[in-house]
Amino acid sequence: MTLGDLGANVIKVESLDGDEARKWGPPFIKDSKDSFYFLSVNRNKKSICIDFKSQEGKKVIYDLARKCDVLVENFVPGKLDQLEIGYDKLKVINPKLIYCAITGFGPTGPYAKKPGYDVIAAAMGGLLNTTGEPDGDPCKAGVAITDVTTGLHAFGAIMTALYYREKTGKGQRIDCNLLSTQISSMINIATIYLNCGIEGQRWGTAHANLVPYQAFKSKDGYMVIGTGSNPQFADLCSIIGKEELITDERFKDNSKRVENRKEIIRIISEVIGTKSNKEWSEIFKNASFPCGPINKMKDVFEDEHVKAIQLVKELPHPDAGTVKVVGPPTVYGLGGNDARLAPPRLGQHTRDILANFLGYHDKKIEGLLDKKVVQ
Repeated sequence: MTLGDLGANVIKVESLDGDEARKWGPPFIKDSKDSFYFLSVNRNKKSICIDFKSQEGKKVIYDLARKCDVLVENFVPGKLDQLEIGYDKLKVINPKLIYCAITGFGPTGPYAKKPGYDVIAAAMGGLLNTTGEPDGDPCKAGVAITDVTTGLHAFGAIMTALYYREKTGKGQRIDCNLLSTQISSMINIATIYLNCGIEGQRWGTAHANLVPYQAFKSKDGYMVIGTGSNPQFADLCSIIGKEELITDERFKDNSKRVENRKEIIRIISEVIGTKSNKEWSEIFKNASFPCGPINKMKDVFEDEHVKAIQLVKELPHPDAGTVKVVGPPTVYGLGGNDARLAPPRLGQHTRDILANFLGYHDKKIEGLLDKKVVQ
């Protein structure tokens, strides 16, 4: 989808039954069998349905591979090789093809053949063990963050491989997997364990190594405050009327504040609890330290800044009339980066792709449709 935002012609190859994510609802798009979950990650794509287990379906895949720059797949390792549409077959057809496989655990190792979902990788990679309240159970993130970060790693790898091909003329295979991405995303927690043997803990919204750096309950919600330096801590103390904390030996630097975490958090919590999120947002407007309220989605999209940066886009949709999506977050000085096409209906572009991209004549297309090779 990120490549599509940048202007790539993205063809989503689906089985005749379609992407399972189409069924991940409710809610579903009006007058449609497609879920809004599917909507969230499939803009700027065209859909073609192919029975790629059939010989004629494989030939369509071969023709697509011959003309395409990049192929992305997320099957269990070896599955597409069994169907004769894996990298070893396709690189013969198109030696310049960039082939990116995204799997749960990668193509080697004892877990290679295991299926993988976001939450499984998040569990096995340590994220769930360090997410949640200190005295609570492990907790998953609110969105499939391991899926998202793996996709972003794949995007970067594909762009790098395209640049490499531009320089050398050579295509290549890329392997991304959820577990490796999750473990690499554990950054400081993983590094501290590897070098110091200290296990990561659940801190709720707090930070293991910085204090104060967490959510504080206000009159009507929560404010998150983060101080990463002594000057920022001093600024916080001044703004909330607790200047005496600046010279208090217990809190004179971050190490001392970590050591005396409970006491400093208690003092700040008492103050933050006296006002609303709106009041604190105004009071902290010119603060040197980062801060902000914990927002519901309603609050997010009513925020004046979010409105000003025009992140929400409306796209025409054949069933719903229009649908709203969150547009790409990156702004380029030159070139395009935008949500242009609503997610496709199942097989919406099959005829168009066969005729205008692959150059099939009408009789051949009708034959493939009649035999249920495509739909």
